[in-house]
Amino acid sequence: MRRPVAVAAGAAGVATAAVLPALWFRWRYLVATVDGRSMEPTLRAGDRLLVRRGVRPRTGQIVVVRVPDPPLVYGPPDVPLTAAEEAALLAAPERPEAAPPPGGRLVVKRAVAVPGDPVPRELVPVLRDVPEDVVPPGFLVVLGDNADASWDSRDYGFVRPGQCVGVALRRMDD
Repeated sequence: MRRPVAVAAGAAGVATAAVLPALWFRWRYLVATVDGRSMEPTLRAGDRLLVRRGVRPRTGQIVVVRVPDPPLVYGPPDVPLTAAEEAALLAAPERPEAAPPPGGRLVVKRAVAVPGDPVPRELVPVLRDVPEDVVPPGFLVVLGDNADASWDSRDYGFVRPGQCVGVALRRMDD
């Protein structure tokens, strides 16, 4: 009678040992596929990126962020979110690998200003009237490398805290 219980317990241990690394990888990393021309010539449509979740971006790094759709221009951080902005952020999935809801989308952009950097008013006219001289804690300013084809901070202002999914570590070769 003891023998089958030991075998079943051993099988459960093997299954757990195989599943845990896969779950850890999914929790820690995301594979993002570039769709569109906003990051050309650096990235092209179809390029796949290995993205590390939860990493604090540095200026110049490529990031994946969740932004509202349709574009909502964000004012200065001291101005509360509108009801529509708040609803869009609350509706965003907790697991970024899931398809974004109708109120949000994942985009691949370059972080051009991170907390503590000067607000790039000359690059992002929608931020020219913000009272802050530097990007506030938790906020980002992101731009596409191909300005003519990019929907980015020039359209919606700051990326608010919690919208940064992660930082691209590398392009994945097929």
